[in-house]
Amino acid sequence: MIIEIRHYTLHPGRREDFIRYFESVNRPALRDAGMLVFGPMRDQEDPDKVHWMRAFASEAERQRIKDAFYDGPVWKEKVEPVVMPMIARYEAEIVSTTDGFEGFSGAPEL
Repeated sequence: MIIEIRHYTLHPGRREDFIRYFESVNRPALRDAGMLVFGPMRDQEDPDKVHWMRAFASEAERQRIKDAFYDGPVWKEKVEPVVMPMIARYEAEIVSTTDGFEGFSGAPEL
């Protein structure tokens, strides 16, 4: 399994706006595209940071799903114009699970 651990620093005071939009629009759109999405999660030390993760069965599946999503109308028309102005910077770590990885409790199987 490939997991992206995403860290977003938002412009000051925008975290709750970002979370509301992520939960109501972005997360459902990402899941509809075929991604397992966990989050968003509030950073406990920085009031302007949010973390979230998304998972894919393989690197090939990750690339296919991401390409389709980011080239599609939901991202271009609904998500990008709203969320990108809230984000000051972001970074993503891409990791692969070990053979003994047991997944997230309650998450559907990939």
